[in-house]
Amino acid sequence: MRSSPATEVPGVDVAALARYLPDVLDDYDSDGELSARLLAGGRSNLTCLLSQPGGRGGAGKRWVLRRPPLGHVMPSAHDMAREFRALTSLAGTGVPVPRPRALCTDHSVLGVTFLIYDYVPGLIVADEAAARQLTAAQAGRLCGDLVSTLARLHAVPPPPAPPGRSASAKDYLSRQVARWGDQWRHTATRELPALDRLAGWLREEISGLPADYDVALVHGDYRLDNLVLDPGTQQVRAVLDWEMSTLGDPLMDLALLLVYWEQPGDGLRHRVNVARGLTTADGFWTRGQLVSAYAQATTRPLDHLHACLGLACLKLAVIMESIHYRHLAGQALDPLSAGLGDATPALLELGLAVAAGQGLAGLAA
Repeated sequence: MRSSPATEVPGVDVAALARYLPDVLDDYDSDGELSARLLAGGRSNLTCLLSQPGGRGGAGKRWVLRRPPLGHVMPSAHDMAREFRALTSLAGTGVPVPRPRALCTDHSVLGVTFLIYDYVPGLIVADEAAARQLTAAQAGRLCGDLVSTLARLHAVPPPPAPPGRSASAKDYLSRQVARWGDQWRHTATRELPALDRLAGWLREEISGLPADYDVALVHGDYRLDNLVLDPGTQQVRAVLDWEMSTLGDPLMDLALLLVYWEQPGDGLRHRVNVARGLTTADGFWTRGQLVSAYAQATTRPLDHLHACLGLACLKLAVIMESIHYRHLAGQALDPLSAGLGDATPALLELGLAVAAGQGLAGLAA
């Protein structure tokens, strides 16, 4: 059994993995060298590529390992078991996901719970330069398949609600407001009164919704750079990063996508240094076009989208603050994390613009 002399990824012990993987991967070569390389930026879960060289003329073997970030972790966040269950449950549903291979809960291996799934090759539009390589026609096709993939996810029959928990979208939204308010108390690095104002508006708005709504399996972080695309057709080959998946209001996936989505001329959104500039080139749809396409594909009522948009802003504000916390503590691997100090205030201002009656238009503030 051979491994690289040292891991290339902090928190990923290649020698320990080389001892563990033969027991869980039937295609692992116990005599081959194993290497690890960071794939994603490390702002949230660490995602790295595990690979072994192929034989003569072979392409080699590749898997993806996901583990929680180093250092500060919010309570109940970065749930690898939840991600593994979601990937397993979606097999055969038509929703494109990587094939899950192993969930390791034995902390003697890496010190944390982690999962492994098959590597899916393809294009990930993770920065503005990659987005601008697409023609206008390719960008338009990408937008169409992005929406239709989300609609397919929300058409999957939802799992039963956990014992003691209702299958109510309004209850889900209320729990989310409480949850992210609690997470803020564990991760805040400063006083931001805008968070309390936004949370207060959300509690009042959700309690006053005139109807309840259907629930579905919600991805929790559905955005362009969490998709693996076919480089030729721009169709979605795999949806990644299911750590926040749950049974909930499907409009939260649409709302989060819309908050991440950037249009030319956006002010506050441009202050959030995540996925910045990805969707401003020719051919990318407007937020309004995304909403119209989703409504047509799902026939779901959208009358409470404004509440979901405000909640998405609150949720992302807290997540950005947790990344900023890790940066200040010297625990972030991604250099972009250093530029997220302004993201939380900007997202809270976006949420308040939505709350002020601007709705979807508030995201252009």
